[in-house]
Amino acid sequence: MAFREEVLFIRGRTAYDGAGVKLQRIFGHDEAARFDPFLLLDAFGSDDPADYLPGFPMHPHRGIETVTYLLEGSVRHGDSLGNGGVIGPGDLQWMSAGSGIIHEEMPQRSPRGVHGLQLWVNLARREKMRPPAYRGATAVEVPVVPTGSGEVRVLAGKWGEASGPVIGVARSPVYLDVTLFPGAAIELEAEPGRTAFQYILSGTLNSHDAGTCVLLGDGDTARLEAGPEGARFIFVHAPPLGEPIAWGGPIVMNTREELAQAFHELDEGTFIKA
Repeated sequence: MAFREEVLFIRGRTAYDGAGVKLQRIFGHDEAARFDPFLLLDAFGSDDPADYLPGFPMHPHRGIETVTYLLEGSVRHGDSLGNGGVIGPGDLQWMSAGSGIIHEEMPQRSPRGVHGLQLWVNLARREKMRPPAYRGATAVEVPVVPTGSGEVRVLAGKWGEASGPVIGVARSPVYLDVTLFPGAAIELEAEPGRTAFQYILSGTLNSHDAGTCVLLGDGDTARLEAGPEGARFIFVHAPPLGEPIAWGGPIVMNTREELAQAFHELDEGTFIKA
């Protein structure tokens, strides 16, 4: 057994995105090479409607997958594939933009505010222009596995004998939502060679406070211990791509020429493929 050591911890910064949604950008463009294949992690939401009601009106994506995990409140969504609806606490959206998709995510007013996470996962060169796809999962579809030290919600991939509702997506990612009792510890496997990180939602974990993201070095196991108030965190891992990143706002390709082509197609009205 080779334990993964902490190699980077960051807390992110306040940013505004969409039509003016206030959020915490935990990592993004500057850290993308180290978090490969993960491009961005945003913690969005607030108890103040002014921070979240502006929402994310219709906007394009190409070359990536966007993963929205809602913790509190509700969000209305729709896209150019014809998908639409409202997601609530514990629900998950895994959208593969592929060759191009236009979508919106509009938080709804809630007495407890709206809180959630959005993760961007890069697509390999060979996958960037494949047809877009949407996968949604409700909270009741997510396996909840008691561990003795807490519980693990398996959102994507496999953990132990449990499989999350999101399978068969690029990079074979594993996405877990883990809760630990006060002072409890857990060992989470992540095969060598995969990029792995955790982001703390509440409590303390390995002496780090809520809001901290920890990138782990190579190994096969992460050992994580909660503080006296317990902890809740996400644990995510996938194999890196090791490919060039050309990033222009909501579009991520491999070259500047591919980016220019994408924005040209947006201007010409040919962005969405048949």
